[in-house]
Amino acid sequence: MVKTPDELALMRISGKLLASVFEMLDGQQLAGMSTMAINDLVDHFITKDLAARPASKGQYGFKYVLNCSINHVVCHGVPDADEIVRDGDIINLDITLEKNGFIADSSKTYMVGNVAPAARRLVQVAQEAMWKGIRQVRPGAHLGDIGFAIEQHAKKNNYSVVREYCGHGIGREMHEEPSVLNFGRRGSGLRLREGMVFTIEPMVNQGTRKVSTASDGWTVMTNDRKLSAQFEHTVAVTGDGVEVLTLRSDEAPMLERAG
Repeated sequence: MVKTPDELALMRISGKLLASVFEMLDGQQLAGMSTMAINDLVDHFITKDLAARPASKGQYGFKYVLNCSINHVVCHGVPDADEIVRDGDIINLDITLEKNGFIADSSKTYMVGNVAPAARRLVQVAQEAMWKGIRQVRPGAHLGDIGFAIEQHAKKNNYSVVREYCGHGIGREMHEEPSVLNFGRRGSGLRLREGMVFTIEPMVNQGTRKVSTASDGWTVMTNDRKLSAQFEHTVAVTGDGVEVLTLRSDEAPMLERAG
């Protein structure tokens, strides 16, 4: 759970490499691509360009390097050569990367082309909710502070937060203790200590928070088929606050604005 300075240095490397994967995707024209083509593009970039390992591939029997969750799919969407990303879609790409034995995990919801205002607003609020949670991270704070900040921001905007899936500790394993819930009470839960590393990953729904899993055993969808958006970062508790290990270059101002 708590990483040594040397372990944290290696996690910074993994996080920086993973951030570069998303920066590569930012330059792609996703409309018209199949989700399998996106998977293959990311697979090649991680393995060939970055000389790293896509940590999701083979994890729990999953065959691919990313989850691709379009519109009403909440999480764990499976790449498919017949699933085409279309203008107006929102798509969450959730990617993990391992380098030097340590794993980083991050996701971003992309707005493809001419996205409706209601969908844009959902994506914006989901991203803000993640940053509200990140802003709570400091030594002596509690996990419940993170979940409280996330859920309150979603509720304030008349959205709901999925409860069945959450953030998690991460390091040599993709999923470690603790679980980082996207709801909670201030001052409750595990007290944070310097060196802890975990993910914060709220999933925010337009309608009900209730979800169900498709027959493939992976794809999680909103029960009412309304839209869902998700963002995720891997963070470390520092001596006086938080370090976002998977921070992308375009996000530099966001931590300050999230308070």
